[in-house]
Amino acid sequence: MTGQPPRTLIEIARTSGEDMPVQPLDLGARVRDLRKARDWTLEQAARQAGIARSTLSKIENGQMSPTYDALKKLAVGLQISVPQLFTPPQAERVNGRMSVTKDGQGNQQATATYEHELLAETLVKKQMLPYRARVRARSMDEFDGWVRHDGEEFLYVLTGVVLLYTEFYEPIEMRRGDSAYYDATMGHNVISTSPEDAMILWVTSLT
Repeated sequence: MTGQPPRTLIEIARTSGEDMPVQPLDLGARVRDLRKARDWTLEQAARQAGIARSTLSKIENGQMSPTYDALKKLAVGLQISVPQLFTPPQAERVNGRMSVTKDGQGNQQATATYEHELLAETLVKKQMLPYRARVRARSMDEFDGWVRHDGEEFLYVLTGVVLLYTEFYEPIEMRRGDSAYYDATMGHNVISTSPEDAMILWVTSLT
């Protein structure tokens, strides 16, 4: 939309993918799942909780809302706390996520000072934002103030020579193979001092 400021890389990464809507907890289904996980019949669970079988059946089928006293009895009978009755089970963690970005096929985001290529774009809700950057800036005067954002950042020089400027330290010259890890809430900018544009790898935490 016109008139809107351009989004930063961090904003792009944090809003990538659709947020899944939070579904309200079905207390009856939760109680039934807890009972079945213990391999208890209605009679056994009702006896453990000290409530009538018919009452437990109505709770599980959503035909009545239990009183707090009934909730406490259910929690004691199921050997959990009352808050755990309202806590949905954690989804099974899926390991082995992977995203491969072929050379030059990342999401391109150009600015006046850098040409960014966002990597691993197919993964949503990432904990890190990796991107390759061509450093076009040759002077601090080309920046509109410091860049700063939440999280921590890792910088690795791929080609060329750069100067890393930070808010609280003297500028540091960095060459191919050099790296830096720093608090990204501290103002920071990078310029290229080599004849050609330097290439760097940046990895920014998103939490």
